[in-house]
Amino acid sequence: MMGSCKCILRLPCGVIVAVSMMAALVSPAIAQQAYPSKPIRFIVPYPPGGASDPLARLVGQKLTDSWGQPVIIDNRGGGNGVIANEALVKSPADGHTIMLESANHAINPLLFPDQPYDTIKDFAPVATLVSTQYILVLHPSIPANNLQEFIALAKSKPGQLNSGGSNTGGIQHLALELFNALAGVKLQNIPYKGGGQSTIDLVAGRVQLSFNNPISLMPLIKSGKVKAIAVGGENRMSTLPDVPTITEAGVPGFTAKNWFGLVVPANTPREIIGKLADEVTRMQAMPDFRESLSSQGGEPFTSTPAQFAALIKSDLARYAKIIKEANIKVEN
Repeated sequence: MMGSCKCILRLPCGVIVAVSMMAALVSPAIAQQAYPSKPIRFIVPYPPGGASDPLARLVGQKLTDSWGQPVIIDNRGGGNGVIANEALVKSPADGHTIMLESANHAINPLLFPDQPYDTIKDFAPVATLVSTQYILVLHPSIPANNLQEFIALAKSKPGQLNSGGSNTGGIQHLALELFNALAGVKLQNIPYKGGGQSTIDLVAGRVQLSFNNPISLMPLIKSGKVKAIAVGGENRMSTLPDVPTITEAGVPGFTAKNWFGLVVPANTPREIIGKLADEVTRMQAMPDFRESLSSQGGEPFTSTPAQFAALIKSDLARYAKIIKEANIKVEN
């Protein structure tokens, strides 16, 4: 009878294999085309006001312009980035939660071995965004106009000059301790939850100096609210051509630089990581993006996911050496 007839389609094994292979090839492409399918949460490991916040908002706006999905900035300061990192690794690995990471990512496991995640295994690097070199700035009331005058002043007042930094054990703290060791001075580190808060106190004169990011400092330097006496890279900055490097000014061997990049949870599909990385490369070529970074003392820093992963591993080795030689320890 017609109503009880059951039709079963039997395909040759070769056809089944071919169909399966086609499905395997097509499904990642479909997943990539579908991403992003909802708003993107962009975790920033510091409070608003520091160098990371305007960078995250610039990148977020570019992603929104390109993909049509809103990017929601989620500032999670504290714990030298540990709080934000833990939030990321607990998020779904679908590309809809991304994080702005800095060189502190390679410092944390050296100073906080009990952090609740693995710096290498629990994260998937996407791409670096920008590189910056730290600037040594003073409050205008400090009677020193160059590095040698400041070193002489610091030696005359051991332990009496305070430097504002983002966190104990952060890259600003490491820069300070390295400077102490190389210059033979004793400057005190005053930790803050973010660079923005320390900058407020520097302008107010509650701390006397800071090693900080040009993205935060450039407007203050130009307005005369702080004075720049040296920069921490290998070369002078194009935006501060009259300010020497710290090595050039008499403290050889000193380097204080930082990078910012995007990371996502481990196990995020490669197709999504690739799409994010391609988008970062595209925005880095935009004249307005480059101009925005340059005006704040930053330079576009392009890398593939593999190159970014290699950078993190090399920084782990480099900062381990600095921490050991400067005998830097963080009390829990």
